[in-house]
Amino acid sequence: MLGCHGVTTQSVAVENAADPPKVGADPGHATRTGGKLVPTGNDKLAAFADGCFWGVEDAFRHVPGVVATAAGYSGGHTENPTYEDVCTHTTGHAETVLVEYDPDKVSYGELLNTFWNIHDPTTLNYQGPDHGTQYRSVIFTHNAEQEKEALRSKEEAQRHFKKPIVTEIAALDRFWPAEDYHQRYVEKNGREVCKITAPAPVEPAAEPAKRGGLIGRLVG
Repeated sequence: MLGCHGVTTQSVAVENAADPPKVGADPGHATRTGGKLVPTGNDKLAAFADGCFWGVEDAFRHVPGVVATAAGYSGGHTENPTYEDVCTHTTGHAETVLVEYDPDKVSYGELLNTFWNIHDPTTLNYQGPDHGTQYRSVIFTHNAEQEKEALRSKEEAQRHFKKPIVTEIAALDRFWPAEDYHQRYVEKNGREVCKITAPAPVEPAAEPAKRGGLIGRLVG
């Protein structure tokens, strides 16, 4: 069966796939009931929507300091949505990746850097071939501190993009984990099944990224 990403939704293991990173799959102890998220110990949570969640989750799983990730749905107006529900573009949900991270190893600002670098935040409701509100660009914040940092980061990122950034910044209401076959999809099926699409880089960083600063090269 083809999903709204235009590829088969059934998970098939790929022989000789690269060893997956040692990252967990239970951020905030999220459940399909959409209940309260509780990170482990001193860990913190972050949530990002930036297109197809298969590639986005894989990108964050390769960030040192990230301890767990999950693909899911946020920002909608229905409860316990399914993939098929979200694909109708009527539930209001965005494909979202919930990230649990160790703040002693990676900062929220560095996660924001990853977010800006792995998608095109200037395209409204689509990324590459994927079109619809479920693919919109959103930073879902967990508290006022994250909101403040996200707004500051967005303003800084805009300097590196020619077109206006359309990324939303919104408080995370609920996170609904996606079906099991969506979790760690790239690890199960191979990197070639999902490529994050972004425009060509336009401006190299003047110096290596600093903690909390924009990393590498941004796209625009």
